[in-house]
Amino acid sequence: MSDVLTGTGSGPAPGPGPAPGRTAPGYHPRRTLPLRVEAMRQLRRRRTLLMGGVLVALPFILIIAFAIGGTPGSQGGSADRINLMDTATASAANFAAVNLFVSAGFLLVVPVALFCGDTVASEASWSSLRYLLAAPVPRIRLLWSKLVVALGFSLAAMVLLPLVALAAGAAAYGWGPLQLPTGGELAQSAALPRLALVVGFIFVSQLVTAALAFWLSTKTDAPLGAVGGAVGLTIVGNVLDAVTALGHWRDFLPAHWQFAWADALQPQLEWSGMVKGSAVSVTYALVLFALAFRGFSRKDIVS
Repeated sequence: MSDVLTGTGSGPAPGPGPAPGRTAPGYHPRRTLPLRVEAMRQLRRRRTLLMGGVLVALPFILIIAFAIGGTPGSQGGSADRINLMDTATASAANFAAVNLFVSAGFLLVVPVALFCGDTVASEASWSSLRYLLAAPVPRIRLLWSKLVVALGFSLAAMVLLPLVALAAGAAAYGWGPLQLPTGGELAQSAALPRLALVVGFIFVSQLVTAALAFWLSTKTDAPLGAVGGAVGLTIVGNVLDAVTALGHWRDFLPAHWQFAWADALQPQLEWSGMVKGSAVSVTYALVLFALAFRGFSRKDIVS
């Protein structure tokens, strides 16, 4: 009996299997947790469908508001906002630009924080994270798959809004040139690439929120904590940018450049603000993504 318990006695020969330190036949880390599988898992989530519904509904809500309140006019606020809102019903392109303007500061932050902050923390809250790693899915592969899918859904949310706004605006206000806030207009052939550039810059500027939410998602088992923390810190950045006493220090805040895409709505495209804003956002994002991967690779997974 003692020989059996200590494993020193004779017994049946070990069955066939991979030798220690070797992987099973056919196993390859890159084949674990494919992107399409993770994408379908996230697409079926209720929060994904709810967020998509909110973004689809926004253009129709604005159309109803304009129908009730009449043509937008100067009602106070910054000069840029007044001029842009004045052109909201000029064409479908203008209506899409206004939708991006009213949502870029906060509404589009929410899906980015939601998709990137919920992705890892939700697995931990369901106690399924350790089972994914035991599949075995390498930690770097798991984070990479979840990050790519989360960023893909974030970009899809930003593309969905102007597409719906263009369709709804065309039905309500018709097609036409893009009336520029600074005067003049852009033909439809030039307006659509400008709007695509605006969407691209908004996505790049939101990489900071995405990275912050993703990093917090690897640190906590509470999805709402990661999502709320990312949204809260983004709001703090907006508040700090409003403190003019900080002077040039505000140039290092991602929030300072979040509306630099307005330079794309000019007769002559101006790149300087968008380039500076993109550089700041990408720098912060790379640091936070690196912290997320480094911390998760050393973390004890107990959920």
